[in-house]
Amino acid sequence: MKSKFLHCNINVLDIEKSIAFYEKALGLKEVRRNDQKNFTIVFLGDGSTDFRLELTLLKDRKEPYELGDNESHVAFESDDFDAAHKLHEEMGCISYENHDMGIYFIEDPDGYWMEVIPKGH
Repeated sequence: MKSKFLHCNINVLDIEKSIAFYEKALGLKEVRRNDQKNFTIVFLGDGSTDFRLELTLLKDRKEPYELGDNESHVAFESDDFDAAHKLHEEMGCISYENHDMGIYFIEDPDGYWMEVIPKGH
């Protein structure tokens, strides 16, 4: 059996705030939206791969999600690592840096961690 990776889902409390964060922090753009009575799903893409980050807003949900120890994450490769790091410093969203590995993590508005890796790392 052969599989193709399509998307990764995270649940969010403020869909527009999350879209704005991912657009500014990682350059992701909305590619599709499904707005229903009880939920909204927005797919974000990077414009160069088929991978999608799926943001799900459950409209009745008010309390933050339990994220555990943030060991689960999505990784993004940056073609200009230094510029990305500078932007993320300015945004105040860097949550952890591993200088030995040459990577760092940013935290989105809901507390999810996203790994940032230099191109070719």
